[in-house]
Amino acid sequence: MEQAVLSVSQLNEYLRMMMDSDPRLSGLFLRGEISNYKRYASGHAYFTLKDEEGQIRAVMFQSYAKKLLFVPADGMRVIAHGRVSVYSQSGQYQLYVDEMQPDGAGALALQFEQLKRKLAAEGLFDESRKKPLPPFPTRIGVITSPSGAAVHDIKRILSSRFPCAEMILYPSLVQGADAPASLASGIAFFEATNAVDLIIIGRGGGSMEDLWAFNDETLARTIAACHIPVISAVGHESDFTICDFVADRRAATPSNAAEIAVPDQKELMRSLAGIEAHLSLSFSRQIEQKRFLLNQLVKSRAFRLPESLLDPYRQRLDDGLEALLSALKETVLAKKRAFETSCAKLEALSPLGILARGYAVLQKDGKAVKSRADVAKGDRLTVRVSDGSFHADVAE
Repeated sequence: MEQAVLSVSQLNEYLRMMMDSDPRLSGLFLRGEISNYKRYASGHAYFTLKDEEGQIRAVMFQSYAKKLLFVPADGMRVIAHGRVSVYSQSGQYQLYVDEMQPDGAGALALQFEQLKRKLAAEGLFDESRKKPLPPFPTRIGVITSPSGAAVHDIKRILSSRFPCAEMILYPSLVQGADAPASLASGIAFFEATNAVDLIIIGRGGGSMEDLWAFNDETLARTIAACHIPVISAVGHESDFTICDFVADRRAATPSNAAEIAVPDQKELMRSLAGIEAHLSLSFSRQIEQKRFLLNQLVKSRAFRLPESLLDPYRQRLDDGLEALLSALKETVLAKKRAFETSCAKLEALSPLGILARGYAVLQKDGKAVKSRADVAKGDRLTVRVSDGSFHADVAE
């Protein structure tokens, strides 16, 4: 019987089909160290998984890689889940990874630190973007488990410190795979309804796994985008979550969150009493000061003899009148001297003065005779002298 001759691609395809049909090669969990890790623009990741004695090539396509909660890197030990098959074009078998997580006790811590660095780089932890807490909130939204100790602690402290503040509970899951979405729904509810002045989100203490819902990236971004101030109160004082860093204020415990959220009415009363005492003392001092000034005024000469207030004005009036009369006298004398000077000038220029020295003015028909040509023989002239006038006839 003649042996069949296969092409390389046919062999590779046959091997691929054999591996794909073997249930032992699908749904595998492999532990190894990452090397030669590369993430392309397409979103696909290619790397090698190795241990002390062997290695296998691996690929994680974009649809799975985008779901990773950490950033893979060379040298990182991981547990990968997937199937083994042959890549027909190269003839190499490789692991097609659909899930992957860090290996060892520090896996969650690694995811926490990587997400923390990512959000910090985006500025979500910056103090400049955090909102101040209202000094006297009247409605406080609490997002937590309705059956946990945290809600009872918060309610008790709010009632004790500031009973006029109303607590509105949004019951939420605080642990498990569905908890992050439930917590984020509480934030979205209060923001959409605008029903509260302040939000407290949190739960009581537990292991890192128990608190892991508060390290969710989507929940962190929801808190950062909320326009209502948020207090994060997760676990005990030593516990830190991503929500603590992104919230507007971190509380060490749920009880501490209630203390931060509202003022203490007893302290307010003491403060008001101190302000009242200070104001009363201040008013008393002002009244005493005004009374002293009033007594001084009553004893003053101006108050007893109010007309004495006019004395300075009378003197000023006399001084002013004297100055006015003096100025008026000087003005009159100056005008008189000017008038006499003008009269002397007029007198010097007056024709009457010329007549007084023996001269006469001849007039014919009311007009002055200035030339002999102005008269003729037989004309009757008027001769004006200093003390009167007479007529004369021209003889020749």
